[in-house]
Order: sequence, then C-alpha cells, then structure tokens
Amino acid sequence: MIKILHLSDIHLGSSFSHGRINPETGLNSRLEDFIATLGRCIDRAIAEPVDLVLFGGDAFPDATPAPYVKQAFAAQFRRLVDAEIPTVLLVGNHDQHSQGQGGASLGIYRTLGIPGFVVGDRLETHTILTQNGAIQVITLPWLTRSTLLTRPETEKLSLEAVNQLLIERLTVALEGEIRCLNPELPTVFLGHLMVDKANLGAERFLAVGKGFNIPLSLLTRSCFEYVALGHVHKHQNLNRTNDPPVIYPGSIERVDFSEEKEEKGFVLVEIEKGKVNWEFCPVPARAFCTIKVDLSKAEDPQELLTKTIQKYKIEQAVVRLIYQVRSDQLDLINRTELHHLLTSAHTYTIQPELVSQLARPRLPELDAGSSIDPLEALKTYLSSREDLQGFHLEMVQAAQILLAGEK
Repeated sequence: MIKILHLSDIHLGSSFSHGRINPETGLNSRLEDFIATLGRCIDRAIAEPVDLVLFGGDAFPDATPAPYVKQAFAAQFRRLVDAEIPTVLLVGNHDQHSQGQGGASLGIYRTLGIPGFVVGDRLETHTILTQNGAIQVITLPWLTRSTLLTRPETEKLSLEAVNQLLIERLTVALEGEIRCLNPELPTVFLGHLMVDKANLGAERFLAVGKGFNIPLSLLTRSCFEYVALGHVHKHQNLNRTNDPPVIYPGSIERVDFSEEKEEKGFVLVEIEKGKVNWEFCPVPARAFCTIKVDLSKAEDPQELLTKTIQKYKIEQAVVRLIYQVRSDQLDLINRTELHHLLTSAHTYTIQPELVSQLARPRLPELDAGSSIDPLEALKTYLSSREDLQGFHLEMVQAAQILLAGEK
C-alpha cells in the first residue's frame, strides 16, 4: 500500500479582515490560524508517515503574496523535504498570474529543483518513486479558455459552444496521457477543477465564470485508482460508486462566513493497483458564528438581544451579530453592553439593520394571482394603513377619476 495525504485550497494569507494583530508577533491572527492548521496537516503526514503528499492548488489568495506569507508556506513544506516525503504542488486559479499568462507563484519550486518536489503546472504524467513503490500522478492545473483555444477559432461561437470545444480538446489531451500509462502501476489523477456535480462553497464568489465546468464522466475512469481534486472548498465525494473516488478535501480553514457550517480537513488515502481506501480527517479550524435576531417587535429589545447572544458558543470564534430594529428602538440598545457580551469572541462585528415602520405583511387579497377589482384592491390596501386613515375618501375619489380616464 502507498499512503497519501491529500489536501487543498490552503489560501495562506486570506481572511485578514476576520483577524487582529498579534502584538507579540506582529502577524494577523488569521494568518497564524492558517499556518497552524497547515502545520497540523504536515504533522500528520510526518507522523503516519505517508509516502506522498498531494496538494490540489490555491496556496495563496492571489499569485503575488507578501514575502512573509510565502516564507511561512515554504517553511511548512520544507518539513516534508526534510522527512523525504515526495510532494506534488498543483497550480490552482489563485496561483496563476493574469489568467495563466505569466507563470504561477508555485513555479519557483520547479526552478529551484527542490528534491522530491513536483510542480503540476501543465497536463503531464509524473512517475514518483515512494518508500512503498512507484505511483503515477497525472496533473491538470486550472485551465482557462486561452490555454486550449485561440481567439480566431472561437470568435463567433457562443459560450456554450466554446465550453464544449474546450471539453473536446481536453478529452483528447487526457486520452493521450492515459494511453502512455504503465498498466502495472497505480494511478492518481490530480486536478484543480470545477466539476459539474460539485456543491459550491466560497469559491462561487472567487472564480465562477473564469474557467469552465468539467463533466464528472471525464474523470470516472477505470484506469484511475483515485481522483484528487482542488478548487471547491467544501469536502465531498462526487462518485458514490467509489470507483474511483472523486474527492474534494475542501479548504483547510474557513475563508469567510459562507463556510461557517463546513467541516475542514484533509484526506488520507491508501492505494495499491486496483484498490483504494480513503478517510476524511477533520482539523480544528477557527469557528465562525452568525447571530441574527429580529428585535423590531420586542418590548425590551436589549433583553432579547442579550438572551440571544448568551445561547451561542462564541468563545474564540469569529462572530457577526446582525440585529433588526426600528428607528425608534435604536436608543434602547446598549452598545457598551453588546461589546461586553462579545468580548470572549476572537473577533466580532455588529451590524444593525433598520426595519421600516411602514412595512406591512403582504395582504393575501392582493396577491399577484388575485382577480380583485382595482378600486376594491385600493380600498383593501387603505384599510391596512392606519397612517392613511384621514385620506381614504380623497384617495378613492382620485382613483375613480383616474380609472374613468378624466384629467
């Protein structure tokens, strides 16, 4: 058996807005969270020990991270070099300069020739020798339309037609790699992709529309023992038959509140020719917590707000408090008390939302499908508006004139 640790979407250097400066280190606390979580993944790889580490792409939030962020990333992966664990670093969309034009932030590891490090910046098959035998890894980095097509051939095509042409080109290219595989060795496909059956997380706001969807059928091939993916932040197995498993491990830390309820971690895989076992391993990522409460109908909004906050486990969590109030209730909210209630959180934001005092529930008689007479509809509406009680007669008379076509 060859043992593999599969992780992805580290995004080291993101989520700074949800952190604070650590006075002892001068670093943003969220950067320290991401470094610590990455460290736990590397710890597990060394403790097992695994024979191979596969990284599915998106090392940083963009292709030009700050030097101290790049240094923190290199320091963790250097531990795998010291432990003589081969590692494949796949290029994701966030690792690429200008949609793939101008190289990638991970390309430095190819240039330096780090022992045991493979950079997957093209469709290519790599035969890797591990402590427990050889394995084949096909790498497919994030692809853009310009990677496979030229502008003249797509100039008059619809977006759907362009995507179909891309799939056809990729299918041919992938088939060429598959035909050159050694049938005696186990094979892993490692891709940073948006597969059409995936459930999206935060990446829906980060990259959708910048690439293209790949059909699951392109990846569920008998020649692959395991399909290791990156890009989608939510852990999931897209192939229920497990033949082969098509796995997104998800991101290792929460990037924003869209990932609040997602479990974070990495995947441990055991592979031999024709056989695979895998296990998702959660990591203790920083908790995110949303507290939302409508105070607009409360007699004592401060009391309701206090009781609501106390129901949540907010200690050392990233918290956002959203409460809805009427304008005449604003002075009843004790902001000092709110800050005191939230002090145990790692960081927090307070977002009051004003509710219009003129807002009223929709009247069923006035639903879109109603066939009520326009004049009767106006009378029904006016009867629900206490603030217009003194104008009922004048408004009905004006409506009658309008409906009669008179000036």
